Amino acid sequence: MPSQKLPRSFSNLAWSNLAAQSAEQLSLAAAPLVAVLALNAGPGEVGVLAAIQTLPFLLLSLPLGVVADRMPRRWIMLFGETLRFVSLLALMLMMVASSPNIAALSVLGFIGAVGTVGFSVAAPGMVASMVRREDLAQANSRVELARSAAYAAGPAIAGAIVSWVGTSAVFGLATALSATAIALLLRLSNPPAAPIGKKRNVLHEVAEGAAFVMGSALLRPILATGVIFNVSWFVLQAGYVPYAIHRLQLSPGAVGTTLSCYGVGMLAGAFCTSRIVRRIPLGRAIQLGPVAGVFAIASLAATLLLPSEWLAAICFFLMGAGPMVWTITTTTLRQNMTPDGMLGRVSAVFLTANTGARPLGALLGGLVGATWGESACIVVALAGFLIQAAVILFSEVASLRESDGRLGQRPAP
Repeated sequence: MPSQKLPRSFSNLAWSNLAAQSAEQLSLAAAPLVAVLALNAGPGEVGVLAAIQTLPFLLLSLPLGVVADRMPRRWIMLFGETLRFVSLLALMLMMVASSPNIAALSVLGFIGAVGTVGFSVAAPGMVASMVRREDLAQANSRVELARSAAYAAGPAIAGAIVSWVGTSAVFGLATALSATAIALLLRLSNPPAAPIGKKRNVLHEVAEGAAFVMGSALLRPILATGVIFNVSWFVLQAGYVPYAIHRLQLSPGAVGTTLSCYGVGMLAGAFCTSRIVRRIPLGRAIQLGPVAGVFAIASLAATLLLPSEWLAAICFFLMGAGPMVWTITTTTLRQNMTPDGMLGRVSAVFLTANTGARPLGALLGGLVGATWGESACIVVALAGFLIQAAVILFSEVASLRESDGRLGQRPAP
């Protein structure tokens, strides 16, 4: 499909998203490095830290999704980014005062994640209100390219700054980027919120969004695959930094470099998605992400026998590339299949399930790592990635032809 020019207002949203995602990735990369290097934390402590930092996705995504269907979405995104700015500023001041501790890292990470939830549940509806339906795939690719750039640069920059200057500079840069995101959001106009109609029970509205997802033969396996993927992904992340430093003997800069390969892979996936979708059915394109996850974790599992920074880098590259194709294609499918008045709630269902699974994975990874060591986290993650690939490969998604949810004849096995 030929590239269409997107509205100028969307460019402000895309740049704001880039600044916000960069701020988040810098802080997320710096926090475990502070925990391991300054506080001598192991997999258990890192797992608990990651769990607390992701807990707001489990607790708040659904109620904030209801709010996103009732209120102007720009206001919600501004509130979320302002909350993240405050948490990043506090983290910077704590590091300047040389008084870090796991409890403070966890609490401030929790507050910042509340802001991330608000930003995330409102963004898909904001995009859908700004561009034509036929341009959604292109717009989603732009949004994901910004996120990919943040993932690619964030960990590497954070690792380099920690090695050369110190952690206070990382959080200072993240704070400045968050302020930039707020300034760009202020330049946007407020698309009208979906009409509320008569006052309804919040729990009923949440249940309505969940029922829409669970009643779909396409969205249901996509949701299940995402949950298993994220549990496995955070089991891996709980053990990776200690594993890379202690077992692979990597420096903080090298750890950041391997993690940044995730963002490089995301960039590659975002650039290639439109070509992939033109050449193969949409259902098969969606399945590429979970399959790539299996090959990714297999590469890292190989370091148990052959310690190698390159194999770790390949793991994170594949972990970014395939799931990026998954993110763009499944988001576009969801936006096309969902009525506008339910986009916030349906997005919140996916956000709750996908990111809400992360603290469970982080806690599991912390438990496994503390009990059997960092290497065991990789083995458990490998089992999880095999299961999530099986779920999507044997679902109705294989028959999906177009982004409006039309099914074709299931290919013969």
